[in-house]
Amino acid sequence: MTHVHAVVPDGIDDATRPSGGNAYDRRVLDGLRVAGWTVHEHPVAGEWPHPDATALAGLASVVAEVPTGSVLLVDGLVASCSADVLVHEAARVRLVVLVHLPLVAEDAAAGPEEGRVLASAAAVVSTSQWTRRLLLDAYALGDDTVHVAHPGVDDAPLAPGTPTGGSLLCVGAVSPLKGQTDLADALGQVADLPWRAVLAGALDVAPEHVADVRRRVAAAGIGDRVGLVGPLAPQALDRAYAAADLVVVPSRVETYGMVVTEALARGLPVLATHVGGVPEALGDAPDVPGLLVPPGGAGPLAAALRAWLGDGDLRSRLRARAARRRATLRPWSRTVADVARVLEGVSRD
Repeated sequence: MTHVHAVVPDGIDDATRPSGGNAYDRRVLDGLRVAGWTVHEHPVAGEWPHPDATALAGLASVVAEVPTGSVLLVDGLVASCSADVLVHEAARVRLVVLVHLPLVAEDAAAGPEEGRVLASAAAVVSTSQWTRRLLLDAYALGDDTVHVAHPGVDDAPLAPGTPTGGSLLCVGAVSPLKGQTDLADALGQVADLPWRAVLAGALDVAPEHVADVRRRVAAAGIGDRVGLVGPLAPQALDRAYAAADLVVVPSRVETYGMVVTEALARGLPVLATHVGGVPEALGDAPDVPGLLVPPGGAGPLAAALRAWLGDGDLRSRLRARAARRRATLRPWSRTVADVARVLEGVSRD
């Protein structure tokens, strides 16, 4: 069977709110089509993962139309908060849940409902080994039920870099989970050094957090050196990467970190917090192409930035490591093949 019904959030292609989860879904679904699968795509409206009754009714209507015995792939943002719809239907269809960020990683109270959904699924696809371990630890899932399909990355030209290493780039929606307040404070602590920073990402996800970032930047007197530029279209984002020396990922929660591999595809070292699946994306020690620091505070980020900006030999070593890691990155075709194997296995059961 090479047919799959896929339920995704209706904002999957919204260019004003790009996200790693949406990008992953789009690349996988399009890749399955290229590989010969018939993909029936069902976008569902709602404030996922906090749907109201209307959103849940819409999801129920969509799933009810999926033929009995079909493989149904549901994005975890939708699935994990929809037990009352999906647990019942899992007896009729072959449910596969694609988990980007487990709800339990953000809110323990969401665990019981998410656990019911995942326990009813024929298979679960996660995007990192870290996520897989979290799911197995949190829920009573069979070891052979939870699979990993790491995100892929496209080839990209090497970023030339600058002699001083002072062009910093942070990519991601400006929100508490992404840690930009910590970055703002860290930049204030290295204001005596030469650098400029671009923060590229949606500014309407968490307006209070955005305002907090702006306040901290202004209080540190670095407003003329920090640009909050909103989400960038693909070509503009390519230009931002090309102009960067270092990509900074100050996240407090991150299941993988597609930004990390997007940076490495351009030979750019990464300064990141040691959270979730970020070490998997960055690469194994001792040849790590970047710097990992503890999450949740400005001090370690500032110390790492000071080391990067003040040590030309360190910059050269990390750039060389990033160029080597670039050659080992996985393409999206491998991700698609990993997901396809899970779907094929479920269809044969």
